[in-house]
Amino acid sequence: MVRTPLLESPVLNDRLGGRVLVKPEMLQKTGSFKFRGACNRILQLTPEERRGGVVAWSSGNHALAIAAVCALLEIPAHIIMPESAPKMKIEGARRYGAQVRLYDRATENREEIGARIAEAEGAVIVPPYDDYKVMAGQGTVGLEIMEQCRDLGIMPDHVLSSASGGGLVAGIATAVRTLRPETSVYSVEPAGFDDLARSLACGQRVENASGVMTLCDSLMVPTPGALTFPTNHALLADGLVVNDVEVRVGMANCFEHFKLVAEPGGAAPLAAILSGKLDVQGKVTVAVLSGGNVDPAVYSEIL
Repeated sequence: MVRTPLLESPVLNDRLGGRVLVKPEMLQKTGSFKFRGACNRILQLTPEERRGGVVAWSSGNHALAIAAVCALLEIPAHIIMPESAPKMKIEGARRYGAQVRLYDRATENREEIGARIAEAEGAVIVPPYDDYKVMAGQGTVGLEIMEQCRDLGIMPDHVLSSASGGGLVAGIATAVRTLRPETSVYSVEPAGFDDLARSLACGQRVENASGVMTLCDSLMVPTPGALTFPTNHALLADGLVVNDVEVRVGMANCFEHFKLVAEPGGAAPLAAILSGKLDVQGKVTVAVLSGGNVDPAVYSEIL
């Protein structure tokens, strides 16, 4: 893995009245944090399991990560992706040698497709978030944040991470709050897909309404993970929600202040800070920018 840095902008700090650092996971292999969890899970397959290969479903970043790790280890990879996924993510998975099966979000179920392929091929299913080894791999983001903050002579008051199924923020919260219980960890989701925020508020998993869309293609899940939610319910301070306009502003600020290309879902934590969803004045806040796999035409239009 790449040990991604912590970056900050004096101009942005002055504007916000606090110290804001970003963790740019778009600089990770395959352009997102997903390489961490995929690597940790697949490295633990037995020799027999490796021969059968891996099945995964994803809107893109998990697909890229699984395909890349399987290519490195010469393991067959079968990836199920929505037809609406960004073209660069679909093409990227194929470039790594994965067999990509596209599906219609409205009429097909990716888990059912994956189960059929796994049975036919004798393959192991590696889910995008609901797996403890995947969650632990993503948690190395949190370990790095705490180590890097210590090296800078600071400790974070807040850590923000975007959430889809909740594996990244669960891993981060486990690492961060084990090392410093007083640090508050927040999930960030797009409006219409704020299932984790609503689930945290009521104490049980709830689902999103159907037919809703968001710019954040990587954060579109119907409900929090069965394994991730108990961890997040126990450790997160709250769930924050941003709309597409705020996400666009976050992406533009990633470019302006850090010279980083952030995909919509990856910019959500910075969007939450910039839109005032959390008071960062006089605080040390770390925003995890989870990925940078965005179609060039979409990115250009947003800038």
